[in-house]
Amino acid sequence: MATPRISSIISRSLSLLPSIVVSHVKRNISSLRTAAAALENPITPPVRINHTQLLINGKFVDSASGKTFPTLDPRTSEVIANVAEGDAEDINRAVAAARKAFDEGPWPKMTAHERSRVLLRFADLVDKHLDELAALETWNNGKPYEHAAKIDVPGVARLFRYYAGWADKIHGLTVPADGPYNVQTLHEPIGVAGQIIPWNFPLAMLAWKIAPAIVTGNTVVLKPAEQTPLTALYAAKLLHEAGLPPGVLNIVPGYGPTAGAALASHMDVDKIAFTGSTDTGKIVQELAAKSNLKPVTLELGGKSPFIVFEDANIDMAVEQAHMALFFNQGQCCAAGSRTFVHERVYDEFLEKAKARAQRRTIGDPFQKGIEQGPQIDSEQFEKIIRYIKSGIESNATLECGGDRFGSKGYYIQPTVFSNVKDDMLIAQDEIFGPVQTILKFKDVDEVIKRANTTRYGLAAGVFTKNIDTANTLTRALRVGTVWVNCYYVFDATIPFGGYKMSGYGREKGIYNLHHYLQVKAVVTPLENPAWL
Repeated sequence: MATPRISSIISRSLSLLPSIVVSHVKRNISSLRTAAAALENPITPPVRINHTQLLINGKFVDSASGKTFPTLDPRTSEVIANVAEGDAEDINRAVAAARKAFDEGPWPKMTAHERSRVLLRFADLVDKHLDELAALETWNNGKPYEHAAKIDVPGVARLFRYYAGWADKIHGLTVPADGPYNVQTLHEPIGVAGQIIPWNFPLAMLAWKIAPAIVTGNTVVLKPAEQTPLTALYAAKLLHEAGLPPGVLNIVPGYGPTAGAALASHMDVDKIAFTGSTDTGKIVQELAAKSNLKPVTLELGGKSPFIVFEDANIDMAVEQAHMALFFNQGQCCAAGSRTFVHERVYDEFLEKAKARAQRRTIGDPFQKGIEQGPQIDSEQFEKIIRYIKSGIESNATLECGGDRFGSKGYYIQPTVFSNVKDDMLIAQDEIFGPVQTILKFKDVDEVIKRANTTRYGLAAGVFTKNIDTANTLTRALRVGTVWVNCYYVFDATIPFGGYKMSGYGREKGIYNLHHYLQVKAVVTPLENPAWL
């Protein structure tokens, strides 16, 4: 069964809660106070923490230094658990295990069918342990439990089943040559893949990285974000339960300047895949180039335009624009964070967008019906607050929000700015938070030019009933994904990645498999061939 669209799941979940939404509309101030008060007594997560060590060669072990670091609950800033802190020595151990598993172990030598069965068993285990995985994801990340349980975790199972289906369909070609030669191409696993994933979608990013790497016969050393290591360790345990041999997957939590840098610069790592900020992506690429010139794929930041034309369905566009920005607390690389609205419908759109933001339910992400939880940590919280202040100081109009929510944890009010200009920082930089900026435009040529005037090129949304306008925009926008009259439609089959400083390479779909394969040409002479 295909993974449901994010947009449709959110709409359905909200439709099940009319009394909550209506109450929020009628008693906005009162309910905000009630929700803020509820943050003082957070719900106890229904899951235990069982894995806090590194995973190396199929075993959970302490770090070489014995150090640990705290992973925090963003609802309260309190410590959830202390996790083993990997550094360069631990990366060395993990890479050695991965190298031995690749060179001497059974995984690359298994038939494709056997590898696919391991991925399918893992997907079944993800379904079985959905509640635990979703609870860990929410506890460590702060995203609403309903989103983790209905979107993130099922998406992991879907993606592993998708790549399991590719296992025995990866093959080379027989190539004609000018002369009596038999020529074939082989698609071989690249070797040891180093992978570094972010904190905003810990489970989804783990799946996007690991599944295509291991189905093609590679081995992996993965560094999860230091903010969110818990679900990676739990998922790794399930993968081994599914039959993954020791050393094929190694998990080393730790910090970027130590563990991450050691992985990117390691001389025995054959490929690096990184998802995160553009600035860090530059460092990863430099380290990879200066070491053994290993190939790198980068999925980086964005400042995606969300373009609403005068003929669009305004109510639908308002709701989609709201989701495009505020989903996951605004912590999405593909967030529609520059909302361009045609001048003839600007005022109507603005009023409805403001009202929708004011109706947004914010609170403990374990509470039913909550749309927005806390930001990931204090650093991200303070960064967003600085951008909000910058918007005010730049004379953008603050329509609603603009401050923290409650007195505990890292919650920020849904914020909307109007009268935003292209040269303002809030229109240029990736805020990565619940801050919607609404800009006005006059015509097609103008909005294409302004939408493309950015260092990023990850995604875009186009809302119009005119097929000619849609076709013009989809070809003119310099981005990796264009959603027309929809947004955040992700699927295991759909490639995802950016142009310009949003990175290069593609996640998901058939295109991601190419990053984990080498192409080898094999040529042998033919003696007296019957045909050529």
